[in-house]
Amino acid sequence: MSQLKGITAIVVGLIAFLLISDGVFIVNETEQVIITQFGNPVGEAITEPGLNFKVPFIQTANYFEKRYLEWDGAQSEVTTKDKKFIFVDTYARWQITDPLEYYQRLGNERGAQSRLDDILDGETRNAVAANNLDEVIRSTNRVPVADEEIADIVEDSLITISVGRAAIQDEILRLANERASDLGLEILDFRFKRVNYVEDVRRTVYDRMISERNRIADKFRSEGQGESSRINGEKDRELLRIQSEAFREAETIRGEADAQAAAIYNAAYNRNAAARELYAFTKSMEAYRNTIDSETSLIISTNSDFYKYLNSIDN
Repeated sequence: MSQLKGITAIVVGLIAFLLISDGVFIVNETEQVIITQFGNPVGEAITEPGLNFKVPFIQTANYFEKRYLEWDGAQSEVTTKDKKFIFVDTYARWQITDPLEYYQRLGNERGAQSRLDDILDGETRNAVAANNLDEVIRSTNRVPVADEEIADIVEDSLITISVGRAAIQDEILRLANERASDLGLEILDFRFKRVNYVEDVRRTVYDRMISERNRIADKFRSEGQGESSRINGEKDRELLRIQSEAFREAETIRGEADAQAAAIYNAAYNRNAAARELYAFTKSMEAYRNTIDSETSLIISTNSDFYKYLNSIDN
């Protein structure tokens, strides 16, 4: 009898333990709970942390995240308004704001991610298709930081944008939240994680960059050639001036020297007869030296002074 009572007590204790363990649940700070009975929600969502109770085995506690959740979109090829094909990779952050509505509409996080795929991918395609490539890529109208002349060239090649990437992201976020307003969640942030050009667009962009750099190079080359021509012109002009001044100075010195030599010759010539004869002889010798070389044949008279001079040397 006592053995039967012991078994009964154990069974009762085990049942009580199972009832208590299944009827009590704890909600953490990062969680929120919906109680369902046979699949239908019962009561309001439990969002505050603490110890809670439910009907054992009949009711079920469904846990949902209270923290921010991540949505990572798949990279997809999208066409812009100006018919440029690009690859767009996006991401977003979202949060469950109404657990009861979230559970009724989506069920779980997998269902929410699938629904967000439809909403965010669709709004992304619509936004990209409504804007040109430059609007998707750039956020501001940049002012080139460079030399004024180069900046003018670069600025001419930049297309002015009116919307920009940041505004497109904000518009996608707004429209996506409107579509998700009855899902019990809120999309907190949306961003383009990466935008890649397809091969044809990439080649076009590179060609435009090369063209821009060639324009800058041509401008530098033209300015360099102009400066080179100016420097060469100044050099030639300065060289002619120096040569002219040097020639004038040389002629002046030569003229003064000739005048001084003529004065000396005249003074010596007028001094006496012997000096005049010496002067005439010296001038003759200079004339012979300047006109006679090793290949010259000279015929002179026996009565000439030069013949007498040469004959006296032989004797």
